[in-house]
Amino acid sequence: MFYWVVKVVLSPFLRTFWRPWIEGLEHVPAEGPAILASNHLSFLDSIFLPLMLPRRVTFLAKMDYFTQGGLKGRAKRMFFSGVGQLPIDRSGGKASDAALRSGVRVLSGGKLLGIYPEGTRSPDGRLYRGKVGVARMALEAKVLVVPVAMFGTFEVQPQGRTIPRIRRVGMRIGRPLDFSRYQDMADDRFVLRSITDEIMYELMQLSGQEYVDMYAQQAKDEIAASRAAAAAAAEQAGPAALPGRPAEPAGKPKRTATPRQAGPARASATRESD
Repeated sequence: MFYWVVKVVLSPFLRTFWRPWIEGLEHVPAEGPAILASNHLSFLDSIFLPLMLPRRVTFLAKMDYFTQGGLKGRAKRMFFSGVGQLPIDRSGGKASDAALRSGVRVLSGGKLLGIYPEGTRSPDGRLYRGKVGVARMALEAKVLVVPVAMFGTFEVQPQGRTIPRIRRVGMRIGRPLDFSRYQDMADDRFVLRSITDEIMYELMQLSGQEYVDMYAQQAKDEIAASRAAAAAAAEQAGPAALPGRPAEPAGKPKRTATPRQAGPARASATRESD
């Protein structure tokens, strides 16, 4: 009930200021389970996507939203729990298995499950390598995967920005992807990687984003390390040094390729934690 109350209350405000648009709504099943696999540009993705769909969407949300202390933390827990988001531990191993089971339970109940295959928000607006959890859930729950490309939310509220800008946002929904041909291969990591790369390729086509063949979290770590190194160098140089920005290669990783070129060829030779 709280989900629909929040949607009704926020809808006029969000539609007035950000004028969200949507294409391909007919590709979302009118009933029954499906996975909505979206690129992830901003926290607002989880606000605008459910706003524009007539059906309820349950997202797997990071555990941080449910574990903060104080009044602000309690308010966050109440809000995210009320709108039906499920906390997941993204630390890998058994925690990843628990997240997978949570997603499959949602799908088994005939609901729409929203997931971000990149695992975290893009640090620079580009599309990063997908994690294979989305493929495993699709095979175990025997459901279609509907690709969704978000537009404009990175410019409205990139990570680290508190107050969103006012500009138009939108989303483009692609045709559902059917992976039933792999139904008995949910434990084959090569198959899982191939499925995930196919999903990421569709997202790249829908969004027009540049694809980077590395995980978004790794890119964030490299950017943070570059900034820390730049700050340390500036401090050592003394007050005469002018503040600078991280070098472009470190701030924007250059490892680019299409998902179909990059992922499957390496899947059998590498180990992943997703």
